[in-house]
Amino acid sequence: MSHTYYNSLDTACKTPFGAVPAGQEVTFRLTVPESLGYVDPHLVLTKDREAPVHYRMEFAGQTPQQNHFTFTIAPTTPGLYFYHFDLYTDFRRIYRDAGGEGVLSWTDGTDWQLTVYEPDFKTPDWIKNGTMYQIFPDRFCEGKPGKPMPFADRIYREDKTGEPYFWPTEQQEGYLNMDYYGGDFAGIQQKLPYLCDLGVSCIYLNPIFEAHANHRYNTANYLKADPLLGTNEEFAALCAAAAKEGIRIILDGVFSHTGSDSVYFNREGRYGPGGAYRDRNSPYRSWYDFDSGYPSGYRCWWGFETLPEVQEDSPSYIDFVCGKGGVIDTWLGLGASGFRLDVADELPDAFIERIRQAVKAHGEDKLLIGEVWEDATTKEAFGRRRTYLRGKGLDAVMNYPFRNAALSFVTGGDVHAVAEQILSICENYPAPALNCAMNFLSTHDTERAITAIAGEPANGRDRYWQSGRRIPAKKMDDAMRKLLLGYAMIFTLPGVPCIYYGDEIAMQGYRDPFNRAFFDWNSTEQRLRGPLKTLAHLRKGCDAFDGGRLEIVRADTDVLHYRRIGKTQTAEIILNRGPHLIAELAFGKYAEVNPGGFTVLVEENHPEHVGYFSIY
Repeated sequence: MSHTYYNSLDTACKTPFGAVPAGQEVTFRLTVPESLGYVDPHLVLTKDREAPVHYRMEFAGQTPQQNHFTFTIAPTTPGLYFYHFDLYTDFRRIYRDAGGEGVLSWTDGTDWQLTVYEPDFKTPDWIKNGTMYQIFPDRFCEGKPGKPMPFADRIYREDKTGEPYFWPTEQQEGYLNMDYYGGDFAGIQQKLPYLCDLGVSCIYLNPIFEAHANHRYNTANYLKADPLLGTNEEFAALCAAAAKEGIRIILDGVFSHTGSDSVYFNREGRYGPGGAYRDRNSPYRSWYDFDSGYPSGYRCWWGFETLPEVQEDSPSYIDFVCGKGGVIDTWLGLGASGFRLDVADELPDAFIERIRQAVKAHGEDKLLIGEVWEDATTKEAFGRRRTYLRGKGLDAVMNYPFRNAALSFVTGGDVHAVAEQILSICENYPAPALNCAMNFLSTHDTERAITAIAGEPANGRDRYWQSGRRIPAKKMDDAMRKLLLGYAMIFTLPGVPCIYYGDEIAMQGYRDPFNRAFFDWNSTEQRLRGPLKTLAHLRKGCDAFDGGRLEIVRADTDVLHYRRIGKTQTAEIILNRGPHLIAELAFGKYAEVNPGGFTVLVEENHPEHVGYFSIY
């Protein structure tokens, strides 16, 4: 990579690339043209919310018409650092421009970021070359059909092809989230061979605890599986059966709020006379913030009265979640391999660190992922910079920036901006976190990917508009190609790909509840399954995808070409979203890539062992 002044993505300018553990030496190399006259460059390094420190750089020699300067420093404490270069003449400084490139400025500009993390930060190895699969439990597979509803207010959906209910009744919420298709642990267990064949190594389950909505984010009992799914013992049996197939299971931990209709709060009275709402002497009373200043008399999650917010600094609540016999201990003891923390931004860092301790008490191989929608290193919430991705909190996060980049690429967005978004995450995230970040195109919180790619934009339209809407048949071939192209990206970028159940058969749907339909087990759609299986197999067999370094080779017009460099293998990934066949140079040869297609080529790093294969 050629550079003028400095480029943070170029290891000729900054070594090593990206985030570093505390105590690691970082060397900065600056090139200044002689035409700028006399300069005395300083590295201006600012730890987040502290005063800047100026370090005079050392003269490192000359090349024709260029002066070179260098400085090495080893930051000793984890945190976010920001830096630029001051030439100390005429107020000239060098700031960050697009692509990590340095630009000369006489006014303030954008600093580069240097993330420094805990030196002992480690994350589970088993996930890093695997493939995740997200299941919304009520909607995947009913292993015990026609079972009675465990509570009278649940609506059973015998017809699995019907659209989820959403229309209102006299009640405020109406039928939304009150209809159940009966998906259960037994159904997931029956489909383990299917998931194994797809290449899945980890299942992420949306909430499974007893709750009185089909999404189960309004927890009623943290220590008991929802009876429609099965018993705690059946969950343990599912984990054991999955382990025999080489599949681990992680759970959704919803710890920022409970349901009002719960053992703990019990506003509705389902659980007898106790609960924080009905009994001032309840052992759960300290978990909640009761105050007449709130419209409902208590603090709610985003104003929803059915979701009373928990005070995460309550000692009894912390012990209940993190202590011996608590929530974490119970479910990991039953066989779960970790947790995904719902709305991690709304949980205090100290609470997340306690959760991590509880998770890792069951083994360093247990995984802790957080829901974060932005760059998790720079995220601010409640007036504070979040520290959860520096080694004491989360192992990794949901990688929404990569989703945005992939969908932008396949739908015609600026390729340079796509590459910039990808590289900024790779540069800012600690390698242990980046290598197990959860990459996806769809989730229960977003439109399904194929709808986002080819559907008419919803633009905030209501559920009546979203209901029943489908992509026209004449657009489906193009939509399928773009969906596969997007999945090819998240399977080959740093992190771990995650398939949202049903994406592999091109299920459609806008937002909740339309993105949560029952899996169509009668589908004959095969165009995606084969390539996804091949990509999953490729990840397991090529160490370039197990923490391999990323380099962008070309990001131009309709082509995104990048390279993953592992310990023994290098992979070249070429994506062509355009309408024409292209020939792109890789490993010294031209590889042809079909219109709307992609190819992956792999070479052993030792010249005597060279092999190629490609996927279209």
